Amino acid sequence: MASISPRLPTRAGIRRRLRTSGRRLRSSALPILQCALAAGIAWWVATGPVGHEQPFFAPIAAVVSLGLSLGARLRRSVELVCGVTVGIGVGDLIISFIGSGPWQIGLVVAMAMGTAVALNSGPIFSMQAGNSAVLVATLIPPGGSGGVDRMVDALVGGLVGIAVVAVIPTHPVRRARREAANVLATAADVLRKVETGLVENNPKPIEAALREARATQSAIDAMRTNISGGKEISRISPLYWNSRPRLERLTAAADPIDNAMRNTRVLARRSLSLVRDDEILDPRLVRRIDELADAVDVLRAMVLAEPGEKPDQAEAARVLRSVAREMKPDQVQGAGLSATVVFAQIRSLIVDLLQVAGLKRISAIATLPPTVEHPAYPPES
Repeated sequence: MASISPRLPTRAGIRRRLRTSGRRLRSSALPILQCALAAGIAWWVATGPVGHEQPFFAPIAAVVSLGLSLGARLRRSVELVCGVTVGIGVGDLIISFIGSGPWQIGLVVAMAMGTAVALNSGPIFSMQAGNSAVLVATLIPPGGSGGVDRMVDALVGGLVGIAVVAVIPTHPVRRARREAANVLATAADVLRKVETGLVENNPKPIEAALREARATQSAIDAMRTNISGGKEISRISPLYWNSRPRLERLTAAADPIDNAMRNTRVLARRSLSLVRDDEILDPRLVRRIDELADAVDVLRAMVLAEPGEKPDQAEAARVLRSVAREMKPDQVQGAGLSATVVFAQIRSLIVDLLQVAGLKRISAIATLPPTVEHPAYPPES
């Protein structure tokens, strides 16, 4: 039987991989620089002013506290120092009584990590407690000054990491708004694919839209992480104290963006059922989906706009209101279940997007024509 030779990558595939690698490297370049500087400075501080001969824990602590992720760096630093303290304290106490050996190491690690988990749920806390307990059981003589030195090294590394973030900060808004814009771009593309499938009565574009919509959770998680990291940087670094209002607006928009993507998924799924069942949808509703995709593009541009640039929240809200005014219940008069659900999802999606544009939920609901005689929130006049 002839052997099958491995498939060689094409030139286009190699270029695509190189572009992907280049994008990853560019996005991580500043965090890598921060980690490198923090490690070198932490070693210098621990060997110079502090006076430790081999403070290997200081650069380790600096790198762990920073990492490549921008979120929760302060928490990582605190967890790291506390984890080292718990691990060394528990390890030193137990090893002093039972000595060192294989079963002693296992017992010390279990007790140190158990204590850390009971005190705090942070993963770095428990991992550093376990690591430090191993150091005590294997390298640091019980009762000596080594345990205290490791605690000081961890504290030096954590503080240096925070100082590097304050002096050479990542822009607190740029990454968060880029991720938010990516999610909105996906939402617009999904809506356009759904509209194409409805116009052509073809399930294939809608199936592709549904797959695209279901793959957005990582981007939403990245958006939330970057918003959290941006808040931290805006507190630590005086260079970006003025970015707090923009971060507050992005924070307020995070849940509505997430909800909008969820409603877009439901809209795509129900539209797929509608086409497969050959159910009739009012052409006016199909136009609303296309108009909504255009409105999402305006929202995306709003998120990426610098302060004072257009479109702003008022412009995005104006475009969305023009779509909302047309969402009248006569478009589903006598319609089937799927058409009614599509109508309801479009209305829900408009409410989410208006909140991204800065409206409160009640005000967003009030932009829609009423579907009952006595609505809970009276419509705008």
